[in-house]
Amino acid sequence: MTGGDIAGLIAAGVFAILVGLMAVPLLKLGKVFDEARRAIKDVGDGASPLLTEVTSTVSTTNKQLEKVDGITTNVSEMSANVSALTSLFAATLGSPVVKVAAFSYGVRQAVRGRKRR
Repeated sequence: MTGGDIAGLIAAGVFAILVGLMAVPLLKLGKVFDEARRAIKDVGDGASPLLTEVTSTVSTTNKQLEKVDGITTNVSEMSANVSALTSLFAATLGSPVVKVAAFSYGVRQAVRGRKRR
């Protein structure tokens, strides 16, 4: 064996050790990829029932919002009716009540004036 053959054997041994050392991280990286694949599969399997529940919740919420919209419309109509009734009451009784109050005030002032004399 010549010096070149020995150097070649040493280089081959060092290369074999280097390949052996690099195999360990590659195996660990393969396990990480397997775990990531399993996690993604689990998320995909769990997302379908979750989406079904969310769809059901949104549907129920929309039904409740329709009911609230109907109630709000009825309350708006009722407040408009109360406002109209209040205006009618003020117009019908407001002026006569003011006149009666003014007349009674005048009578009281006249009675007080006579009592003082």
